[in-house]
Amino acid sequence: MAERRGKKPDNKPAHREPEISFQTVGRQKLRTAVWRGDGDKRAILFFNGIGANLELIAPLAHALPDRDIVTFDMPGVGQSPSPIIPYRPWWIAYTANTIIKRLGYDKVDVIGVSWGGGAAQQFAIQHQGRVNKLILAATTSGMTMVPGNIDALAAMTTPRRYTDPEFLKKNFERLYSEDPGASHSHAVNISAPTVRGYFYQLFAMMGWSSLPFLPFLNCPTLVMMGDKDRIVPLINGRVLQYFMPNAKLHIVEGGGHLFIVSRLKQITPVIREFLDEPAD
Repeated sequence: MAERRGKKPDNKPAHREPEISFQTVGRQKLRTAVWRGDGDKRAILFFNGIGANLELIAPLAHALPDRDIVTFDMPGVGQSPSPIIPYRPWWIAYTANTIIKRLGYDKVDVIGVSWGGGAAQQFAIQHQGRVNKLILAATTSGMTMVPGNIDALAAMTTPRRYTDPEFLKKNFERLYSEDPGASHSHAVNISAPTVRGYFYQLFAMMGWSSLPFLPFLNCPTLVMMGDKDRIVPLINGRVLQYFMPNAKLHIVEGGGHLFIVSRLKQITPVIREFLDEPAD
């Protein structure tokens, strides 16, 4: 199957809107977005953080206008219906592969953030032939992680930060090590997940670890970590880099857990340079 490339339409707006569809895999319907790029560079498959709806990556899509970007709301997140039964990481990877094939993509670059970093690793392990390059941001190897601040981790076990704007405002800095003033701009893009959807996402990664498989992942990998991340400490990025044979580590100075959004201008050149350099 040929790799699908973006084409530049006439009078394209500066802030492109995604093409939204609902893709059904098995019995699960998933809200899917494709931001069409105006160049011929390889498409990006994006895995979002836990409970995060696809609108949250719109700023990244605007920052990389020359690439198609594909993502989908997990079951019970955004506008995807709640999951019927629990699922595991292999199902996430299978579902993502089904969607990109259905949309006409062959080999893709993959980005995973936080919880989505685990999903991205599983995809790269399960479908190595589909992955050109891999970016892992603010993430870990799973149950083998070095834990972060207990208070911050405890707050992550509940979807309250998505359902209660005041809770998010009061706890933004404690959760994400970011400027509390950024909580409003973050909140406007949030769509609260269902309780079942959120807890099934938590369950999906219970007991999972990529560590035994990382030495076999040879794709060029960029690990990006914030040095002020209280949820996923920097040491976790060093673990990923150590066990992956073709990985390099980029430390985002001053970056908290949401640096992919809060420091997008700072990290976009790093992402571009990595994705644009020829793969070995």
